[in-house]
Amino acid sequence: MTAQAKPSKLIKGATGDWEIVVGMEIHAQVTSKSKLFSGASTEFGGEQNDHVSLIDAGMPGMLPVINEECVKQAVRAGLGLKAQINRRSVFDRKNYFYPDLPQGYQISQYKSPIVGEGEVIVDVSPTEQIRVGIERLHLEQDAGKLLHDQSPDSSFVDLNRSGVALMEIVSKPDIRSAEEARAYVTKLRAILRYIGACDGNMEQGSLRADVNVSVRRPGEPLGTRCEIKNMNSIRFIGHAIDVEARRQIGILEDGGTIDQETRLYDPGRGETRAMRSKEEAHDYRYFPDPDLLPLEFDQAFVDALAADLPELPDAKRARFISEYGLPPYDAGVLVGERETADFYEACVRAGGKARDAKVVANWVMGDFAALANAAGLGVAETHVPPSRIASLVDLIGEGVISGKIAKDVLALMFSEERDADPRDIVERRGLKQVTDTGAIEAAVDQIIAANPDKVEQAKAKPTMLGWFVGQVMKATGGKANPQAVNELLKAKLGV
Repeated sequence: MTAQAKPSKLIKGATGDWEIVVGMEIHAQVTSKSKLFSGASTEFGGEQNDHVSLIDAGMPGMLPVINEECVKQAVRAGLGLKAQINRRSVFDRKNYFYPDLPQGYQISQYKSPIVGEGEVIVDVSPTEQIRVGIERLHLEQDAGKLLHDQSPDSSFVDLNRSGVALMEIVSKPDIRSAEEARAYVTKLRAILRYIGACDGNMEQGSLRADVNVSVRRPGEPLGTRCEIKNMNSIRFIGHAIDVEARRQIGILEDGGTIDQETRLYDPGRGETRAMRSKEEAHDYRYFPDPDLLPLEFDQAFVDALAADLPELPDAKRARFISEYGLPPYDAGVLVGERETADFYEACVRAGGKARDAKVVANWVMGDFAALANAAGLGVAETHVPPSRIASLVDLIGEGVISGKIAKDVLALMFSEERDADPRDIVERRGLKQVTDTGAIEAAVDQIIAANPDKVEQAKAKPTMLGWFVGQVMKATGGKANPQAVNELLKAKLGV
């Protein structure tokens, strides 16, 4: 019996509560310059049928030869999933006919995969964490691609993708909502990208998901599942699960039964539709591939790969919390992408200075990330090096500029001052914070004198102080030291 969902995750139907049960099969393209059993290139975007060897084309008499790098990447991924590494595995033939499968079978793994059971710890929200079990990870060939838009009366086949190595990562049915599913795919993608086993580029098809959805009454056995095929968007995965669950609930509440089948999600119409009846393992007539010996390696091979793994997201998050004192949420956001985490850490440590790690995190996740996103870039992809973010934070800490001026300086670093250091921008444009209490006091006195009615209101309602602070900052062009402004106003207004 699988675990039950929390009451908050249940769906209200016309006849009572229902529970969604989701299991996922993630197909992740292995990072390798050549294919699983041939030396053909895996480069994306080549001319059609330009990266095809005789093996990929299914020519008679061609014998597959295993790519050692693909094996290493599968083992690395298995270690990242805290999974059992099977030092002996077997490649099988999965037999079915489709025009983009020139051999008439796919070389895959069935009963003896390279990686066994593992788990992924998923942060669904700042306050909720779940564990999703991994059933297996196996290596297999990708198929080719059918092209239906090249001719009005013919379909064409592009075999560039044929034979590319995939890792199929099969989860246990431990996911109980669309939100959990999105968080799971996000975390799994991050782990694979940290390790370098898959680039996780869903737009190019490097990472795709088949989503198995069923519904049941709480506490009852698992229902009949339907598989939603070839999802390549985390957002659409969530939409498809909700839509499919509602469809199944409607059928069951009307007294019908669910047919086990493969379906496609149509994001334009917001619906799933039948593609074909769902095959079972016996339909594929699996048997060990006679052209390939069992794959065997020793523990030393595994240990060497484990020793070379980078710090993974969970370990990095824990370190950011303990070493830098970051809140768990901030640490989780920063380690979501390895490049972002590395950029943040470089900002904290730039120049060997000690700076407030939380303040740095606020800038990296906040204003800087917003400007990067507006430019269509990741945090680590902009022209701004970590040293300049560190310099900006230092200027605030030294009292040279206020937070408001810092926002203006950062905006300039993305526009007119792309090649300048923040210190140079501040100096050249005269943006230094006014710390002369005499000048600030003059501005305070002027605002108080001009607004006697507001003064009386502030004495009765101290929260009005913020209005006066805003007026003084406006009068000084945002350059007055906010702390000095607050202290002077409190003293003069008696609040």
